[in-house]
Amino acid sequence: MAAETVDLKGCIQCGRCSGGCPVSIKSNLNPRMLVYYSLNEMDRGMSADELGLWECTTCNTCTERCPKAVRPADLVVEMRSRIIESGRMTATIQGALESTYLQGNPWSRSREKRMDWAAGLDVPILKPGAKTDVLLFVCCTDAYDPRCQPAARAVVQLLRAAGVEFGLIGEEETCCSSEQKRMGESGMFDELAQGNTRMIMDRNPARVVTISPHCLNAFKRDYPDLKVPVMHYTQLLAELLDARKLTVKHMLDEIVTYHDPCYLGKQNKVFEEPRRVLKAVAGDRFVELDRSRETSLCCEGGGGRMWVESAGKGRLAETRVTGALDLSASILATACPFCTLALEDAVKTTNSEEKIRVKDLAELLIEAI
Repeated sequence: MAAETVDLKGCIQCGRCSGGCPVSIKSNLNPRMLVYYSLNEMDRGMSADELGLWECTTCNTCTERCPKAVRPADLVVEMRSRIIESGRMTATIQGALESTYLQGNPWSRSREKRMDWAAGLDVPILKPGAKTDVLLFVCCTDAYDPRCQPAARAVVQLLRAAGVEFGLIGEEETCCSSEQKRMGESGMFDELAQGNTRMIMDRNPARVVTISPHCLNAFKRDYPDLKVPVMHYTQLLAELLDARKLTVKHMLDEIVTYHDPCYLGKQNKVFEEPRRVLKAVAGDRFVELDRSRETSLCCEGGGGRMWVESAGKGRLAETRVTGALDLSASILATACPFCTLALEDAVKTTNSEEKIRVKDLAELLIEAI
């Protein structure tokens, strides 16, 4: 099935995909071999663990490196779809999918609590027929996870400080389903994409601003009927800083480095705007990690991996933390809720809590203005 729906025949077995795959070195995942097995129908009967299917983070490095425009990451999703269709999924994946279907989020939290993160902010809720400059799409993880909620609150406060007209969907906001699509649940994705498209278009925004890069990618690449410009919040913040609608008053006196989220950087080529924000708050105290921009090392949080226990050895997020410490950075900044959570865990597992902090860009900027 995979070889029939994803065009693999251009593959020349050069190995650039596997050579660049961030998790292949520590797991059974081998994109080149997946393509070979699929072309020759050798993957039948092999388990997902043997193939390393759930180790893939869909970071897109394999696709970026392929000289023949083969898309191994899409093959992984196709192969996962067969697993989902057969019902042979793990309990954690099943729970995430069922929660999305019942509550509109994969975190097993009630829809009625979706706006708890905004308590006291008096955010404007847009009804159908409304009109606004910015529709802020918050994302399930930023809405429900206590560690990520401060980033959402900071974005709202920054938009207010800059005088931006904006509004939210509110409790009716439903998961963008980016991760469900990458887990292989295409039917659920199609249904949610259609519903979200209607909800957004009914509110007539001039543009949609997402907090999560995964929402950004879904809206821009996977929602064919969403006819409105979509941007990440870091792009809007850079725009507001350039226009002097936001002014930094308190520069950071710590060394700061930045982890490029795969779905923001590799997938959507948003590299400069986050750095403009960081340079505005840190000046020459901003330093680059060894692997950055197009070669950034994945945190391992994407592609549904938040609901899969890795069988591989070691964590790439730990490598990011130790790399930041090697630069004498005391702040490791990022702009993705999955990256925030993965890096926070890595700070703990490397016993680095007293040496370095993980911060979202919005958290840093709100402290500086």
